[in-house]
Amino acid sequence: MSTSTASTRGSADEKPKGGFLGQIVLFIRQVIDELRKVVRPSRDELRSYTIALVVFLAILMAFVVGADQLLVHLVDWVFA
Repeated sequence: MSTSTASTRGSADEKPKGGFLGQIVLFIRQVIDELRKVVRPSRDELRSYTIALVVFLAILMAFVVGADQLLVHLVDWVFA
């Protein structure tokens, strides 16, 4: 079973015609075909992904700051 892009543009196994220039043209066509397959998130999805990322980073940052403070106090206690 082949997709419409594979049947109209050629498959990945196709030997490019025209040598080096043909390889460049084939590569650009394949890049464009792959970019057409990309599903872009909606505004609401993007907003929820951004909020989730910011919350995750805040939690991770709090953990690192807490671990750093713990190590500072531990080193201070050992060497003081």
